[in-house]
Amino acid sequence: MSRFKDLQKNLFGGTTSNSRQFSMIFTLVAIIIFFQVWTDGLTLNSTNLIALTQQYAYISILSVGMLMVIVAGHIDLSVGSVAAFTGIIVAKTMRDWDLPWEVGILVGLVVGVIIGAWQGFWVAYIGVPAFIVTLAGMLLFRGGNQAIGNAESIPVPEGFKTIGAGYLSEWGPNTNYNNSTLVLGLVACLAVVWRELRARKTRREMGADPIPVWIAVLRLVIMLAVIIFATLRFAGGRVGTSFPISGCILAALVILYSFYTRNTAGGRHIYAVGGNARAAELSGVKLRRVNFLVMMNMSVLAAVAGMIYVARAGASGPQDGLSWELDAIAAVFVGGAAVSGGIGTVSGAIVGGLVMAVLNNGLQLEGVGTDKVQIVKGFFLLAAVALDVYNKSQGRFSIIGSITAPFRRQGPTSPDAPNQAGQESIKTPVAG
Repeated sequence: MSRFKDLQKNLFGGTTSNSRQFSMIFTLVAIIIFFQVWTDGLTLNSTNLIALTQQYAYISILSVGMLMVIVAGHIDLSVGSVAAFTGIIVAKTMRDWDLPWEVGILVGLVVGVIIGAWQGFWVAYIGVPAFIVTLAGMLLFRGGNQAIGNAESIPVPEGFKTIGAGYLSEWGPNTNYNNSTLVLGLVACLAVVWRELRARKTRREMGADPIPVWIAVLRLVIMLAVIIFATLRFAGGRVGTSFPISGCILAALVILYSFYTRNTAGGRHIYAVGGNARAAELSGVKLRRVNFLVMMNMSVLAAVAGMIYVARAGASGPQDGLSWELDAIAAVFVGGAAVSGGIGTVSGAIVGGLVMAVLNNGLQLEGVGTDKVQIVKGFFLLAAVALDVYNKSQGRFSIIGSITAPFRRQGPTSPDAPNQAGQESIKTPVAG
């Protein structure tokens, strides 16, 4: 039993409680295996994995921004409407003004910044709750989308479609695999090895108990096996396909925001504000600036998601973005964020998004109707959060909170420990 607990602790991090084995990581694996069997292998088929990445990349991008909003103690109900509004403006300006598609992307980013500044101003400097501001924004920008587009679909240029429907290019010798995807997988493997070696070096320098070599090797083998399997699946799809460009954009954003939230003062300020806004302000955190930037960042990512969706669809339409905010919020909460703020990670939000995406995709592959899919997703979200709340009320380990254990850093500055972060910020003033 002791050896099993050591394995459990070192392989996945955190406490040795038996409840830890019921993390959402295992839930995701179980769902994938279930649908892989039920669909006779279609779930992990190359074609389906590529389509799944393209279909849900924009929702995952929204969940990254929504994670920061929720951690800061807010909510954003306007992201779907902002995405649709940005999409229609970008499509219309490129068609009517004959702008290059690269300029169209810049136009979309500027629109996202302006909308984010507008909503951030009301939340941070006027003091209107984000729920009300973004509810108003949902109505404003949904109406704006329909007014500007006149309820019509507006096509976009071929070059613009690359960001939503494009794939990594082919080059080099013919290996029956996409070489660009193979290189991307190799880089990912090297990054995982480097991170493991760096973590062991850090533990030695800090005088912490070293993880047994055999456990470190086992953990490394598992992660490398997953990466290699995914790489071969994406690289070995039908001719003309490979890892999607939208997936590359998502991966870059996940790496960027994970680093920001874990390793910068700005990221720690967001967790401090969500954990205890008053204490954070007294310790030197500029509360208004944090809230303003969080809301602006959300709108910029909503603009990115909207452009990717329009690029994949080939046109902007009046029904774009419907219920996206609900999917993003569900992904964040399933991924371990707390309703009260201060807890959650980017990696956890992505895992939560994958759970919902695989669940949705698997049911659709089996021909389950859209109405029943929504019912299943709703029950799953409610059950996940209710179980987490129940465990907390009983003083036991929080299952949903365990999702982020494999990804978070050890120590008092972990974003998953907002109380510690709040206490630290009170003891030591933080630069604004």
